[in-house]
Amino acid sequence: MTATSKPAFSAEEIAAEGIKPEEYAEIVRRLGRHPNKAELGMFGVMWSEHCCYKNSRPLLKQFPTEGDRILVGPGENAGVVDLGDGLQLAFKIESHNHPSAVEPFQGAATGVGGILRDIFTMGARPIAILNSLRFGSLEDAKTQRLFTGVVSGISHYGNCVGVPTVGGEVYFDPAYSGNPLVNVMALGLMETPEIVKSGASGLGNPVLYVGSTTGRDGMGGASFASAELSDKSMDDRPAVQVGDPFLEKSLIEACLEAFKTGAVVAAQDMGAAGITCSTSEMAAKGGVGIELDLDKIPVRELGMIPYEYLLSESQERMLFVAHKGREQELIDIFHRWGLQAVVAGTVIGEPIVRILYQGEVAAEIPAEALAENTPLYQRDLLAEPPEYARQAWEWTADSLPDCTIAGIELQGRLQSWNDILLTLLDTPTIASKSWVYRQYDHQVQNNTVILPGGADAAVIRLRPLEEIPNLKSPIQNPKSAVAATVDCNSRYVYLDPYEGAKAVVAEAARNLSCVGAEPLAVTDNLNFGSPEKPIGYWQLAEACRGLAEGCRELATPVTGGNVSLYNETLDSQGTPQPIYPTPVVGMVGLIPDITKICGQGWQTAGDVIYLLGLPLASQLTLGASEYLATIHGTVAGKPPQIDFDLERRVQKVCRDGIRNGWVHSAHDCAEGGIAIALAECCISGNLGAQINLEIVSNQSQRLDEVLFAEGGARILVSIAPEQQEIWESYLQEHLGQEWQKLGIVGNFEAGLGVLTTDNQALIKVNIEHMSDRYSQAIVRRLAIHTTTPS
Repeated sequence: MTATSKPAFSAEEIAAEGIKPEEYAEIVRRLGRHPNKAELGMFGVMWSEHCCYKNSRPLLKQFPTEGDRILVGPGENAGVVDLGDGLQLAFKIESHNHPSAVEPFQGAATGVGGILRDIFTMGARPIAILNSLRFGSLEDAKTQRLFTGVVSGISHYGNCVGVPTVGGEVYFDPAYSGNPLVNVMALGLMETPEIVKSGASGLGNPVLYVGSTTGRDGMGGASFASAELSDKSMDDRPAVQVGDPFLEKSLIEACLEAFKTGAVVAAQDMGAAGITCSTSEMAAKGGVGIELDLDKIPVRELGMIPYEYLLSESQERMLFVAHKGREQELIDIFHRWGLQAVVAGTVIGEPIVRILYQGEVAAEIPAEALAENTPLYQRDLLAEPPEYARQAWEWTADSLPDCTIAGIELQGRLQSWNDILLTLLDTPTIASKSWVYRQYDHQVQNNTVILPGGADAAVIRLRPLEEIPNLKSPIQNPKSAVAATVDCNSRYVYLDPYEGAKAVVAEAARNLSCVGAEPLAVTDNLNFGSPEKPIGYWQLAEACRGLAEGCRELATPVTGGNVSLYNETLDSQGTPQPIYPTPVVGMVGLIPDITKICGQGWQTAGDVIYLLGLPLASQLTLGASEYLATIHGTVAGKPPQIDFDLERRVQKVCRDGIRNGWVHSAHDCAEGGIAIALAECCISGNLGAQINLEIVSNQSQRLDEVLFAEGGARILVSIAPEQQEIWESYLQEHLGQEWQKLGIVGNFEAGLGVLTTDNQALIKVNIEHMSDRYSQAIVRRLAIHTTTPS
């Protein structure tokens, strides 16, 4: 049967492919006929939000994408930045949210495998993984099943493939109860003489299928990722792929070896939408066509039909365009690594994707119609913020109980500031994630400089010249390193998407600066609810506006990323409930001298502690804070607004202090405010601190605002006392009055003591007590349901 002979489909069949009625009408118009089943499936996956960004692409155009160090921006498998000295870094972030919701282990594992393929497809060797995870309340048994399954999946794939998981973040909030977020970022160091692109070229050049075999796993995964989760989502388990990290390790080595031969014209990972995506995107980007014969594709299941071949998302597969006459050279390399490699197609002049099966045409579609000229929806933005936000913004601290030097009365009982501090340290979002990262091999490859949990960003050593073949120029400084972080306070973004998104970019850059790294560039993962709902689109549009402004202000262009929409689940009444808007920012930075870095923990008793940036006397707000949510059960207020001028100055001062050897430790004030930041420095360094706040115990400012207000350009640093004079002179020159001396690092027995100017003790707690709450919070909760079925 030819591609032109199929009849029209029913409304139910069209909807089952994720295609709207008006989109089907447009498909018929473009083809000049009704599609057949295989073609309908191809349009379904390629016109899904996951592949074509039909609701988000107009918003993404406002992101800055160019800069002095940007070598490859959006549009390729990964972004690439120039690190200098002949070194180039590829990096990207991707999501695997819906698969992880129904099959947490395989969903998370294949998320790791997919992002690694994006990296080595460019010709880069993967050197590190970070992850950004969101789950519901950890008190819930179902959340615990999802959480433990996802962590196991990440550790399984990363550990087996031999790439260290060096950092990340984990948040817990009821907003993610039915729809966890699993975002994975990967970094790679270019090994090939040229960056490998994905655009096909060269008429008559052979198209090679390489890697694993094709099966029915992952069928329609892109469409599955672009629809709300429901009670029936468990029936979509076939849309969750199954990965093989050992095969991927062979694929990494084979691909890098193949690229170095110069025989590869273009390469594309078969990720979302599998063969459909790789053929159509390679053809469209190259302005050519591809003819592919499904009979040549290695399979692991019998009786597969074109629809299944084309929509399968079986893992560890790639599509190459090779120089004609050199295909056997490439095939031999893959066979040597125990992998499949066959010539399955040809580059053709007509700009179409033509799929052959059993000697006939199974599908024939213009490549542009699948990959470039896809639907775009310009939606109307709300004339004013939605009611939930306007109500939240009316909140003030006047609604909270009065607080005194002794503490605050909650539910008829006085809670001391010691109690509040320990409660916050015991909150899973703030608490140590050691239970998570201890399952990851974070030292494989032997380039991880600071272990997870020890600093505000991960630091990875860049290998010396002799370990990186085919570099264009010699490395002048083999001591350089790269830093990376993933960040997003989604409560901020929920309450004010524009200001919250700016704060995400600022915090990511601040975390890099705290290890001495210069922020370079961004990859983002936009996790939101339905853009078809006015509130969902307002959140998405305003967050994109905030991200764009933040990246421009901090000179960190966006090199690419991922959009994951329709993150919603049905509540008990059957009403879809969206997650908090969560635009995760992955940012990379350059460290010129690896000997000039620091972590977050105090280093030496007697060091002097300073606060850079907004002083404690500032009228910081408790709005959107972890204190307000955890202690008072209230999600309200406005997140802190970012002063980019101050942000740039504070971050530069911190970096300069580290590079001059003055700063021994640096830690930004994030969730939980200054009190939690101080406690984390004590726990991480196993040293106490005596802090003297320049406030009087009976002054008008609320003491909980002083201790637990969040946000803004604030970094805690410690300095050797002999450097105090030169350091304070430097601060006065570059920060004026926007810094203050807080106290002294003490010994272990001292613990954390926080005093007011009139010598009243606000907090006095020993390190062992803080460390127990902080390190055991997740373990204690997991122990609750170890024998309880989900």
